[in-house]
Amino acid sequence: MTAINIPELIRQYPLLRQLIALDEVAWFNPAITPLAEALPHVGLGAADIRAASECLQRFAPYLMQAFPETAPANGMIESALVDIPRMQLQLEQESATRITGRLLLKQDSHLPISGSIKARGGIYAVLKHAETRAMAAGLLTETDNYRQLADASFRSFFSQYRIAVGSTGNLGLSIGIMSARLGFAVTVHMSADARQWKKDKLRAHGVQVIEYEQDYGVAVAQGRQAAAHDPACFFIDDENSETLFLGYAVAGERLKRQFDERGIAVDAQHPLFVYLPCGVGGGPGGVAFGLKMAFGDHVHCLFAEPTHSPCMLLGVHTGRHDSIAVQDIGIDNITAADGLAVGRASGFVGRAMERRLDGYYTVSDQRLYQQLGALSRSEGIQLEPSALAGMQGPVVLSRAHAYRQRLQLDETRMKNATHLVWATGGGMVPEQEMAVYLSKAG
Repeated sequence: MTAINIPELIRQYPLLRQLIALDEVAWFNPAITPLAEALPHVGLGAADIRAASECLQRFAPYLMQAFPETAPANGMIESALVDIPRMQLQLEQESATRITGRLLLKQDSHLPISGSIKARGGIYAVLKHAETRAMAAGLLTETDNYRQLADASFRSFFSQYRIAVGSTGNLGLSIGIMSARLGFAVTVHMSADARQWKKDKLRAHGVQVIEYEQDYGVAVAQGRQAAAHDPACFFIDDENSETLFLGYAVAGERLKRQFDERGIAVDAQHPLFVYLPCGVGGGPGGVAFGLKMAFGDHVHCLFAEPTHSPCMLLGVHTGRHDSIAVQDIGIDNITAADGLAVGRASGFVGRAMERRLDGYYTVSDQRLYQQLGALSRSEGIQLEPSALAGMQGPVVLSRAHAYRQRLQLDETRMKNATHLVWATGGGMVPEQEMAVYLSKAG
């Protein structure tokens, strides 16, 4: 690979100087285009999301049988939507910035089975693969009651096959727990920054965990290489998986249903701003795609990254996507936000979504801990550090006068706005671990 000339890159993209200095920055994308123009660049559409949603519906009887905690939602893997007005006031006071509109939290942090946003895409990817295998063997048809997949005969069938994934933690939990419950032999390749309790939980479910002293990129590469030599092994690739992407995307239609039930309007006069923590990009990219399909041009998505791991901002801003990593410009990719500790963004997501994401911003580890404590005190909600990356979004947006002026988001529209912070993980963090997080919050 050609060496990167950092001084020349900074000359072309002056924002990189601040990235390299680990400053908190915000960049609003001047190339964003209307949905109708951007859609061909994705290669996926509403029919693909609908197919994923229908597949998950077929598996609902099985999920209720295998995971009773999904029964209250009729086998759907779904999370609550809650108002956080006290946190909104806290953000305004700490930043000396007025946030007009309503602030909500989407609690994917408490999704059933694996307690993070990764439950959406990861579990769907495993279920889709299981369905494909079973149908190819003549054991299952779409009209069957999928509850039968809990039978020993199906577990015996799936035990012939293997599933592998590379992960910083949460995706590994989702894929590992789901695969093991179905009967697959599953291996999770985990990076050094993955939390020990996540490794322990996987092993308790019978999952093989292989640890690497290097970061996420090495774990994925090693997992991909090992699976390539095993025809019975299916590698779920967070960097390039359309299946994962579509599993995440079903969140859009489900959020729209929640908004409709609560009478929350999203239109030209009632804009929706969504703030999504971003690691490699698969989860937030898929969710953003689903949101765009559900709400059109009236939803505006921003990605949030740690100052030490701004891989998506770097890739999209320079147009180099996965051909550049944060380490290439001297950033260490070491952050308390372990779920976002990714040095090289997904090229698939970056290219697919670059015309559809309004902006990107970075947050320091110190801010993540500070807001973790503030959310716990003000709303009694506890998240893992990486899940707090979205919380600074309403402040960033409120200060972005040029961006709002460009989109003609005047004061009247902003008063009608809904701000939605996507909480991506934390529901399964052990009490002792959470106590350590809170001790760092000050």
